[in-house]
Amino acid sequence: MTTVSRRPRRRAWPRIFTVGLLLWVLSVVVTYATGNPNLLPTLVLLGSFLVPVTFVAWAFERRDSGEITAELVFRTFLVGGVLGVLGASVLETYLLYPSTWLYVGVGLIEEAVKLVALALLTRGLAVKSLRDGIILGATVGFGFSAFESAGYALTSLFTAQGLSLTGLVTTELLRGLLAPVGHGLWTAILGGLLFAPSTREHFVLSLRLATAFLGVALLHALWDSMSAIALVITLVLTGQVARFDPRGLAVPPGDAATVYTVTTWAGQGVIALIGVLWLLVLLRRARQERSSRREGAW
Repeated sequence: MTTVSRRPRRRAWPRIFTVGLLLWVLSVVVTYATGNPNLLPTLVLLGSFLVPVTFVAWAFERRDSGEITAELVFRTFLVGGVLGVLGASVLETYLLYPSTWLYVGVGLIEEAVKLVALALLTRGLAVKSLRDGIILGATVGFGFSAFESAGYALTSLFTAQGLSLTGLVTTELLRGLLAPVGHGLWTAILGGLLFAPSTREHFVLSLRLATAFLGVALLHALWDSMSAIALVITLVLTGQVARFDPRGLAVPPGDAATVYTVTTWAGQGVIALIGVLWLLVLLRRARQERSSRREGAW
């Protein structure tokens, strides 16, 4: 009797990240060397989509059911991401104005549009599990993040002194490092809670989901406002007064820059840790849910 050994299936996400990173670095080098502006769109797209696409591929390999197809993931990433940034742009333009609560409004709007996009694109799924909700929620969130990062990268390219390739590359590096603990993480939490009690016919808008939505929106608002919060903390700790840059924005005194930077990163680190721990709790529930289904099948 011949025994056929099954080779472990190779993961796609490491290859996606490695090849994408090499192409992005090559694009940076060639763009710096040649100064060819036609390469800028390549640089923007590669840098903005590399980390989000990698994490979506990683999540896709951990799906819970055959309902989560590559086509569905592509659609939620692309369509969900575009609908999210368009909806957020319209609502923020007409509903928000400079105030103390500006970032709270941003958090509420952006998390709401991503959640609505997710519900619209997945409403017909026959099976809705907590784990699949996390995966598809993360997919919509990372799609939103990719398109938003592309916008930030493009904006950072234009300065009063002309085109700044350094500004573009720096922005992409920073947003790429922060992408895993931003939009993808927040919408993954909401996606899991949206799917958990749902059926084929409709989604159940539970009190737990509403509470989680407010919690995620608050994390989002705190993340966006951390620079302002860190500035206030820095001024209190150092007993100094803020100065203003040419644009009229308050900035920390020069000798307090280190305190400001450490405070900003520490604050964002705490927010990211809260989000990651929250997601881990949901993933633990998802594993228990899957184990219960398997025991029921037996």
